[in-house]
Parts: sequence; C-alpha cells; structure tokens
Amino acid sequence: MATELVYREDAYAREIAARVIAAAPEGVVLDRTNFYARAGGQPGDLGAIRWAGGEMAVADTLKGPDDTVLHVSAPGAALPAVGAEVTAVLDWPRRHRLMRMHTTLHLLCSLIPDAGVTGGQIGADKSRLDFDLPDPPTKEALTEGLNALIAANHRVSERWISEDELDANPGLVRTLSVQPPRGSGRIRLVRIGAEEAPVDLQPCGGTHVRATGEIGRVEVAKIENKGRANRRVSIVLVGE
Repeated sequence: MATELVYREDAYAREIAARVIAAAPEGVVLDRTNFYARAGGQPGDLGAIRWAGGEMAVADTLKGPDDTVLHVSAPGAALPAVGAEVTAVLDWPRRHRLMRMHTTLHLLCSLIPDAGVTGGQIGADKSRLDFDLPDPPTKEALTEGLNALIAANHRVSERWISEDELDANPGLVRTLSVQPPRGSGRIRLVRIGAEEAPVDLQPCGGTHVRATGEIGRVEVAKIENKGRANRRVSIVLVGE
C-alpha cells in the first residue's frame, strides 16, 4: 500500500491524522504523511508520531519500498501498533527553513540560466548548488539579484506534465547529475512567477513556500572552485 503524500498538495500541513500500516525498527509506514522523505538534495523531515498513550520521535524520513515512506524512530523510541490511529507532527520551524532554502535555490538557478547544475544540498542553516560554470557572477551580484526576486514576492505554483511533454522540452531539466523520477507517467513542475513569463520553471518533487516574499533576506556566503569548470555557490538565510 503506497503512502499518500499530503505535502504534495499542502506543504503547510504541520500535523495530520493517519493510520499505521507497518511498524519495524527500520521505519514506521503510515497510510498518509506530511513528512518529506529524503530526496533530491532535500533532507528528510523530523518531528513526532503521537497516539493515545504514546509518542515516537522521528529522527529521519526515507523512501521505502513500493512507494511508501519510512518514518525512522529515534534510538530507543517506542513504536506504534499496526492499525493505530496517530497524529504526524512536523518539526515545523526546520521544515519551513528548508522550504525557504529550497525556493531560494530555484531563484539562484534563474540568475545563472545557461549553466547546468552538477550537484546541490539543502540545509536548514546553509544550502548550495554546484554549477558547470567557469566564470560565475560575484557574490554581491547574486545576493542583490536574489533579494530583488524575493522582494518582488513572486507566486510559487505547480502543475503536472506527462513524461512525453518533458521529453519534448529537455531544457526544463537543469540538473546534470540527477534526473526527474520516471515511471508514474507524469512529472511535477514547480513554477516561480507568472505562467506566461516564469522566473523559474523546472521539475521538482520538493517542498516550497507559496510566494518568494516569505523567504526573507538571503546572502551568498561563498563561491568555491570545485574543479576546472565547477563552481559551488552557498547561501544562508539572514535572520529567522
């Protein structure tokens, strides 16, 4: 039984009701979840699963077999019983920072439009993208560009396309090291800005804020040389 991914429809669902369909040391599987499973450079969510008379701290969230999600318990935590009705509660401050960071990385892509992305990592404190780019813009120019896009408060939305539509528009894929997951017949596109003239449009399965103004001020902390034509751009959120 696949886990319903509630965060795909509502990334702001801080806690939801769910039912336990499996519970083992490697992870608890729910029929539905608001927890993002680690993928695409975005960490798995943390939080808790609560039930009548008990609680399990969630130390990581991973993809499981057959389109399930594994909620990994903290060491020594009690596990809920199979069939139990539970409440899945996110560590919301951490998740929200990850959403702000992830959306900022999309904006960063828009400022370096002609370079492929060779790697990336999203973190609550620092995030980065690696670009196939011998001569990157300066830290100051990227910081200014990012904060201008954030201040414009562009809407963030999504839609689904078929795998055939993606094949017909290969330029939508910016990542050189990771390709969008296939097999379901459809691909999720995340758009920042207006449909007729998006700031950024690319396949993505992660979680994002509703509008760029929610991100707050950011700063490009460092640009590093990671190879002949590979440049790592690291960003941080300024303030809370």
